[in-house]
Amino acid sequence: MKVVILCGGRGTRMNEMTDDLPKPLAHIGGKPILWHIMKLYSHYGFKEFVLCLGYRGEKIKEYFMDYHSWRNTDFTVKLGKEHDIKHHRDEQEDWTITFANTGVSTNTGGRVKKIEKYINDDEFFCTYGDG
Repeated sequence: MKVVILCGGRGTRMNEMTDDLPKPLAHIGGKPILWHIMKLYSHYGFKEFVLCLGYRGEKIKEYFMDYHSWRNTDFTVKLGKEHDIKHHRDEQEDWTITFANTGVSTNTGGRVKKIEKYINDDEFFCTYGDG
C-alpha cells in the first residue's frame, strides 16, 4: 500500500524555520520531519511514497537527490578503469519515492486528485508532511 504525503503548505506559522525550506524539511533530532514520517511508515512495512509537492518542492527533491551525497556519508572511491564509489552507511532506507508537482496554491483535495495516476486505484494512506 502506498503512502501519500502532502508536502505543499507554505508554513506560515513556522516563518522563522520555513523562509528557505518547506515545513516537511524542518529538522527534529537532526533529520527532517518528512524523514521521520517516512521512517515510521516503513517500520510497519509501507515503503512506497508519493510526495505531493508545492511550496519549495524543489528543496524536497534536492534533499532526496543528495541523500547519499559525499557531503553526508563516509565513502570509498576507486579510481581508474573500474571507477566505483561505495557509500558506508548504517541506515539503508529501502524506499520508493514518487515526487509529484501538485502546485503551489492547490488545496488538499486537489493535491490528492492530481496524484491519482500514481495510486492505480489502490487503497492508500494519506498524511500531512509536517507532523
